[in-house]
Amino acid sequence: MAGGGSDQQGPVTCGSWIRRPENASWVVFGRSRPKGSPSSSSSVLEVFSFDPKTTSHSSSPLSTYVLEEVEGDVVSIAVHPSGDDIVCSTSNGVCKLFELYGQESTAKLLAKEPPPLEGIGPQKCLAFSVDGSKLATGGVDGHLRILEWPSLRIILDEPNAHNSVRDMDFSLDTEFLASTSTDGSARIWKLEDGVPLTTLTHTSDEKIELCRFSKDGTKPFLFCTVQKGDKAFTAVWDISTWSKIGHKRLLKKSASVMSVSKDGKYLALGSKDGDVCVVEVKKMEICHWSKRLHLGTGIETLEFCPTERVVLSTSNQWGAVVTKLTVPADWKEWQIYLVLLGLFLASAVAFYIFFENSDSFWNFPLGRNQPARPQFGAFLRESPSSDDRNIWGPVDM
Repeated sequence: MAGGGSDQQGPVTCGSWIRRPENASWVVFGRSRPKGSPSSSSSVLEVFSFDPKTTSHSSSPLSTYVLEEVEGDVVSIAVHPSGDDIVCSTSNGVCKLFELYGQESTAKLLAKEPPPLEGIGPQKCLAFSVDGSKLATGGVDGHLRILEWPSLRIILDEPNAHNSVRDMDFSLDTEFLASTSTDGSARIWKLEDGVPLTTLTHTSDEKIELCRFSKDGTKPFLFCTVQKGDKAFTAVWDISTWSKIGHKRLLKKSASVMSVSKDGKYLALGSKDGDVCVVEVKKMEICHWSKRLHLGTGIETLEFCPTERVVLSTSNQWGAVVTKLTVPADWKEWQIYLVLLGLFLASAVAFYIFFENSDSFWNFPLGRNQPARPQFGAFLRESPSSDDRNIWGPVDM
């Protein structure tokens, strides 16, 4: 049922951005029941607006949905690229679909439980493909499902995909799905056939933990965080051969979450003790650090805003934090048009200067004061009569 939030808010368990019309962004948070509250209290799903000027969300939610007590706490959220649908999973194994409609003043969440999502158990991971045509769910019990959206036709249903799913991500072209397990293995699934394609190779003392595909549209890679003893590094696989081509120590500590920006320019890593680093993918160098952002606690959610250079991070202890990145600003649309206008005007000025300094269209350049050179003003007067058109005599081509 929908309703208002309680006076005492519970901690944020997860969150995600919502893309809205006119290049606006909202955020959705899942909150668990407040600590020390009666057992009859419930967790909530809240939607807030976001102000890019202040880099903060609204003080009060646009819409709130209160879950029933038996449904448990929200543990994972996925938002469709259109921003109109939200899927969430709870600690008691309920998977709900919400339709979001209306503007800021009339926003509403309409809850549904479509049959393919009923009783599937707690889901560690939920993810939509980039084009929004597929939904993947990764269960705590290792059960992996891939469904067509919005029909929810089952493409893949693999109960024994992993011991327990830890992370997963769709490739940019929605051809592959990568999934990792709590036992340190990683598998690649071919979506067209709905079958496993390969397993990423690694040494016996390495554990592959998190995975994200590149999203910049150039040469496609798969980024994975790898733990080797007490050392952590980020490795890169070439998806044309599924062979590892290199690795680099970026965060230099164990990562709890990884994210890639919508345009693929940046990769973000959140640590198990509350640090966040952002990496420029082209150079594979850190361009932003936020140390002790969630001091002493693991970051649960880390996601780039679809419209601004900011990231959303959440943790059970410190709640939701929106951080503005210290990276070069992107070009705005009006700035691109201004540059194009400037180039057009520069071309016009160059043409005028070229004409003023050339004495004949057919023979140039000549001296400025030679009589054969027409004045620019002649083009502004009426065209000469047919008898005067050949005043220069025959032209020797």
